[in-house]
Amino acid sequence: MTRTAVRRSWRSPALAAAGGGALTLAFPPAGLWPLAALGPALLVLAVVGRRPRTAFALGTLFGLAFFGPLLWWLSNLGLLPWIGLTVVQALFIGVHGVVIRALLGLRWWPVAVAASWVAIEALRGRFPLGGFPWGRLGFSQADAPSLQWASVGGVPLLSLLAALTGSALAWTLLSGARRRTALVVVLGTGLVWMGGGLLPAPSSSDRDLTIAVVQGNVPRGRTLAEQVRVRQVTQNHAEATLKLAEDVRAGRVPAPDLVVWPENSTDTDPRGNPVIAETIRSAVQAIDRPVLIGAIVRQDGRMFNVGQLWLPDRGAVAEYAKRQLVPFGEYVPGRSLFRWVQQLQYIPRDFSPGSGDGTLDAGGTRIGDVICYEVAYDGLVRSSVVAGAALLVVQTNNATYMLDGQRGETLQQLDMARVRAVEHNRPAVVASTTGISAVVRPDGSIAAMTEPWTQQVLVERVNLRTTTSVWLSPWLELFAVLLVVAGLGAAVAGRRLRRADEPAALR
Repeated sequence: MTRTAVRRSWRSPALAAAGGGALTLAFPPAGLWPLAALGPALLVLAVVGRRPRTAFALGTLFGLAFFGPLLWWLSNLGLLPWIGLTVVQALFIGVHGVVIRALLGLRWWPVAVAASWVAIEALRGRFPLGGFPWGRLGFSQADAPSLQWASVGGVPLLSLLAALTGSALAWTLLSGARRRTALVVVLGTGLVWMGGGLLPAPSSSDRDLTIAVVQGNVPRGRTLAEQVRVRQVTQNHAEATLKLAEDVRAGRVPAPDLVVWPENSTDTDPRGNPVIAETIRSAVQAIDRPVLIGAIVRQDGRMFNVGQLWLPDRGAVAEYAKRQLVPFGEYVPGRSLFRWVQQLQYIPRDFSPGSGDGTLDAGGTRIGDVICYEVAYDGLVRSSVVAGAALLVVQTNNATYMLDGQRGETLQQLDMARVRAVEHNRPAVVASTTGISAVVRPDGSIAAMTEPWTQQVLVERVNLRTTTSVWLSPWLELFAVLLVVAGLGAAVAGRRLRRADEPAALR
């Protein structure tokens, strides 16, 4: 093989790997959001002119280079969960590579390829086992000028604009003599992508709410086993709330209208443990306000991960049970097949999914409770807003993903909450046991945030909104899927027509 041939054989894999790596850097902790367009552009350049099997391999390589670093925080649970999830998600990008290769024969391929990004995100966000929407292009845009487009079309529109800019960039590089025209197109597309800040800001309301977010913190274990054994979580959050009550009485901070504790702020069912129940009740009485805690409850032989609302003098009055459970985190599909996986000993019993719309009435304020990675699912968050939620609350427990000091998971989740705030024109609160907790304004900006592995209480005033955005996101996903199907059909038909026009001797 000649030196030139060797260079060509390595060029496509290098482009695919570089594209996946660039896309990882678009997300926290790096947060270099313009790379959300460069990654898709490099994938197009990698698969152009390649056979379908090669395109699949290149797409999978891109996916490994993307999801591997993006999800490295999962290695805190062990290498097997990280490798397994990375490979599954990478295979979706492998299929995406084949689709891109087929669409490149169309005149309008930049639009079709951008739509295919939205379509593949919709697919992997639903399958298998409920899907895994982490790593959608739109979630990388929390600090970008494009963020305000979320108020028009949600995460799918943010993904579409980033992918379309990448497709236009690739088209420019492949256009040859038409490069000047293509350059105008890519510049125009980029301006639209980054022009979200020019959209009119939603009007504020005449109703504000003072929120206290309690991050109680827990002792930091050196290993997963040590972290699981931690039992101080309830006491820490109660003590932080009692200190908040003292600060309120002393006039150091304003009295909150609502206090939020994180997911698993008690890992014991208060209804079956009088000591835990009294600890929580004392804190609620001291602050004399509604307190939303996170609890593990057992009912009718089943176990639920819930947000539980406590009121002074009344105790627990309502709860929301998490609907979207984490496979191999809160339940084990086909448990008997995975008995050999050591980490699963920490999940001795499966949780059951809840139902409903995720809303709770906290002192006259309708809140939408979103527990942990439910924030990544469009439909779950939307259901709460449709049901009247004026405030989004994301209760989460990041401790096990931060044992080695990583902030990737918690920062990525915070950016999702910021996108949701803009998408639904609602303030959002992120409450974490160990950080990072935050209060997010409806425009996606952060009013206050904590440091990880510290006990902190945030007290902030937010403006409640009642107006809702245009619900385009599910229709955009459907449109993207139909466009890709139409594009694949047109590509197949065009290929058959070209074969029919070939002289018989050349077939």
